[in-house]
Formats: sequence, structure tokens, C-alpha cells
Amino acid sequence: MAQQLTDVDCEWAWSAYEPAAQRPWSRRLAAHLYRRAGFAATSEELDAAVKRGPLECVERLCAPPPVPAGFEDTSATLAERTVLSGDTQHLAAWWLHRMLSTPDPLLEKLTLFWHGHFATSAEKVDKPRMMLDQNALLRAHAKAKFEELVRGIARDPAMLIYLDSTTNRRIHPNENFARELMELFTLGVGNYSEREVKEVARAFTGWEVMGDRFQFNAIQHDRGGKSFLGRSGNFDGDEAIGVVLDHPAAARFIARKLVRFFVFDEPAAPDPLIEPLARDLREHRFDIGRVVRTILGSNLFFSEHAVGRKVRSPVELGVGLLRALGASTNLLKLAQGLADIGQSLFHPPNVKGWDGGRAWINSSTLLGRANLVRQILAAPETHYSAGSLDALVEAAGADTAAKRVGWFLELLVATEVPPEVRETLVRFADDRGHSIADVIHVIATLPEFQLC
Repeated sequence: MAQQLTDVDCEWAWSAYEPAAQRPWSRRLAAHLYRRAGFAATSEELDAAVKRGPLECVERLCAPPPVPAGFEDTSATLAERTVLSGDTQHLAAWWLHRMLSTPDPLLEKLTLFWHGHFATSAEKVDKPRMMLDQNALLRAHAKAKFEELVRGIARDPAMLIYLDSTTNRRIHPNENFARELMELFTLGVGNYSEREVKEVARAFTGWEVMGDRFQFNAIQHDRGGKSFLGRSGNFDGDEAIGVVLDHPAAARFIARKLVRFFVFDEPAAPDPLIEPLARDLREHRFDIGRVVRTILGSNLFFSEHAVGRKVRSPVELGVGLLRALGASTNLLKLAQGLADIGQSLFHPPNVKGWDGGRAWINSSTLLGRANLVRQILAAPETHYSAGSLDALVEAAGADTAAKRVGWFLELLVATEVPPEVRETLVRFADDRGHSIADVIHVIATLPEFQLC
């Protein structure tokens, strides 16, 4: 019987995973790491990962070599073209290109995490340049000190427009950003009062957007004393952020969200399990990269509590499929396909972002997810680095139906499927009337395929 999460020893949980006879390092665990810390890996990458071992793999993901200038130059050129198009759907395609081709997949995965955390929608902010600039801000601070990211978001024109905070006058303070700062960005519900929202809002008076840029209007700033979260003083916005992040709930809130994003959707991690990570955040000035490294290299991350315990988001499903197969496709069509099954990049549904977890799955999206896989595989614009799916399978040495099924399940599916399901898949794959794409499509209909 599986151990309950509440019974997990906290010191063991966050200690570094060391392969042992009972928990050997394998291609399946390597695939788990690359799905969570990025967007999946090719078969060749998994072979290399098995040889390196978990510690070196985690280090390479968390501290990769500098991104080549050529990659950033190409990305910047493509980004400028998307801005000139004026269409945020093109902006989504640009970001998918980065996810597929980046040499730093963890950076893009964390940028996606912060996009959901500091949710801002182009539905309201109808200015691609602003949305691109916010995306760059999230990426620049994704692995760094959280306080600097919060300070940047507090000045971000796209965020201020989204929260109706483009003008914040001392006579009539705008409470929207102050409320979301505490409720959704740093503390969580129950750790502040309505009075404190009003006091924090006063600290941000004078923060405005003029000519699509942030500016501080000193005349409109309330210079009077404020009192919130047990502190009193003549705080400005930056100082208010510092006070909020000093609250004990802040580190727990961020640690919990990181665990949910990287480790498991549910159940909610118990407080004792979260506290070591929260303590590390407090002691190291909210160093996100440091805590993410601890999470990805931990015993808990490679345990039964984590493997296959998350539902793939649409982006993880679509980009992960392409990366695993060494494929590329029409990214505008992919962006629309992802939107159709619930995740439109640059268009989160509300200020809370995407709910994630089981919310990704319903009767409509379950069918849509399998259909999206079929559309990607059948699209004439989809190309494979191996030349074709048949060549990919041949290179893997999967020369029988059983080997093909086993290879694809290991590459694309996080958990073991029941023996009877595997047998059915082998019979299907052995039928000469079914192509490799047919086999992958059938695998994509399985409940196990929805997990990562």
C-alpha cells in the first residue's frame, strides 16, 4: 500500500535522490524529469540522461551553458515580426517556437509558470508589444529573486492595464493591484484584511501608465503613514512589496505553488512538507532557482508521489509531443489547437490564471486532446528530424509491434498501462493497416497519456 503524503519524512523528501536497487535511475525517470523541468525529451536525450545520472541532469537543466547569441537573435527577430503583425495569436506561435527550440527548457517552463501566476490577458491588453515585454520580464526573472520579479510586475504596463490600475490617485487609491498582490501573487486568501488592502493601495498611489510606459507621478503619491501586516511607516510601493514578502505566509504561498506546478497536482501538500522550502526562500531572499533545483533533484520528485501525478496542460501535451518525436509543425495552427482544448497563450481565462490539474480534462477536451495529436501527426507541415515517423522507429530498433508499443509508451507516457491495454496496443500496432501515426493516436486516447 502506497505511503500517505502526510506520513512522508520531510528531511527525506527534499534530500537529493540517489539511485538504489529499490529506486533505480531509468529512462522512465529521466523522461519524468524532462517532462516536468521542460517539455519532454527525445529518445537520444533520454539515452544520454541515463548515462549522466540524475544529479548531472538536474544540474544541466538548472544551470545550462549560456544560450547561444544566434538563438536569441533569431527569437528577437521573430518577436519583432509578430509585434508588427498586431496579432497576439502570432505572439503565441512565437512563444511555442521558443519552447520547442530553446536550449534552456527549464527557463521557458518557469516563464510559463509565471505567466499563469501573474496572469494577464491580451483580450484586454490589446497591445502585442506590452504582452511581449511582460513575457520578457517573466523570463528575465524566472529563476532569480522573486522580489525583483514582483517589483517589475508592479511597474509592468500590461499588468496595470489588466487590473485597471493605469491611474492611481491619492484622493481615490485604486485597490485592484494591492488586492491581487496579496491574494494571488504573494500571500493567499486569509492572510490580510480589507483594511490592509486599502492601506497597501495608498502605497502605490502615483504609479501610472502614460504613453504605454510606467511612470511615477510624485504629485499623486500619498505620503502619509500606512499600517498593514504588523508594520507602520510612510511606505511607497517598493517598500510595501518588501513588507508583504516579509510576511511568513509569502514564502509558504510561493513554495506551495512551485510544488504543485513541478511535483503533483493533488492533494495539497501538508504544511510540514512545505515548510523546509519556505524556510529556504526566506533565508535566501526568495531565490527561485535555488528552490527549484532542490525540488527537481529531490527524493519526493522521483517518488511514487510525483511520477504520473500531474495532468498535462495543453501546452505540455502539444509541445511535449513534438519535442519527444523531434518534430516541428505549423505553430499558428498549434496555438489555435491548444486554445481549443483550454490553453490559449497570452489569454489566461482570468486574473487567477488557469486552474490546471483535473480542470484540464472534461468530455470535450479529452476528445480534443487526442484529435489534436492526430492533427499534428497528419499535418503536411509536420516534419521530423529523423525524416519520418517510420525512420524514427527504425532508428530506435523497434522492429516488432511489441517493441514499437513499448518504445512509444516509455517515450510518451508517464505511468505503466495495464497489461491488457498493452496487449491490445500491440495487436493494433501489428495490423499492417495501421500506421505509426495511428498507433500514437490510439496511445493519446489513453487516460495514462493525459498524465505527466
